[in-house]
Amino acid sequence: MSMLTKAEADAILTQNFPPWINELGLRFESLEKGHVRLRLPNNSRLQRIGGAVSGPAIMAVADTAMAFAVSTARDGFADMATVSQNTSFFRAAIDTDLLCDARVMRLGRSLAFGEVLFHALGNDAPVAQATMTYAIGAPRKP
Repeated sequence: MSMLTKAEADAILTQNFPPWINELGLRFESLEKGHVRLRLPNNSRLQRIGGAVSGPAIMAVADTAMAFAVSTARDGFADMATVSQNTSFFRAAIDTDLLCDARVMRLGRSLAFGEVLFHALGNDAPVAQATMTYAIGAPRKP
């Protein structure tokens, strides 16, 4: 299978993720083998007092982005389950889009390990980092 296109990734997101994840308005910036960049648009519904993006929103985006990073590393979307997610928050991202870079660090037959790093748009200082482990199921048939 060739690399996922943005249109294919959008279709997978719509068809396989809960509606509330789709309501985040995530946009695929890039898809490469084992690496995905997503944009979380600024959204007042996801903000805490003071305009900071909420931790639960960041964690949900990390989980979603890593599912796509694993899919690109495996050359196709498969059922998978989050085994663990450890998230550290470094600073607030206030009234801004977030860029999320998810990378597969190690891909095994049944487990995948990855790292996700968040930056505010136009600022290289990291906002948050997540390390993740996924259990991988069998590939889905088209």
